[in-house]
Amino acid sequence: MCRNIRVLSNFEPPATGDEIEAAALQYVRKVSGTTKPSAANQEAFDEAVRAVTEATRTLLDELVIKAPPRDRETEAAKARARAAERYGPRPEPASA
Repeated sequence: MCRNIRVLSNFEPPATGDEIEAAALQYVRKVSGTTKPSAANQEAFDEAVRAVTEATRTLLDELVIKAPPRDRETEAAKARARAAERYGPRPEPASA
């Protein structure tokens, strides 16, 4: 479940609101142990996602980072290389 939470700090361009909210949603799902809360828990679940989103946004805004910003494409290529090493290369799509 938490594999979808990605590093959000020190990127150019900065993380979007959607990326921050997606990470918050994954965190709340992991902590609560559910991907879809019951109707009785929906309000608490939604409030937790809102609070974690806001806390994450505040954290990202206040971090002081001296390293140069990371490039999303370079980081994605590194992640693909790690996955290929761990799971083997991805199969090539079939030609039509």
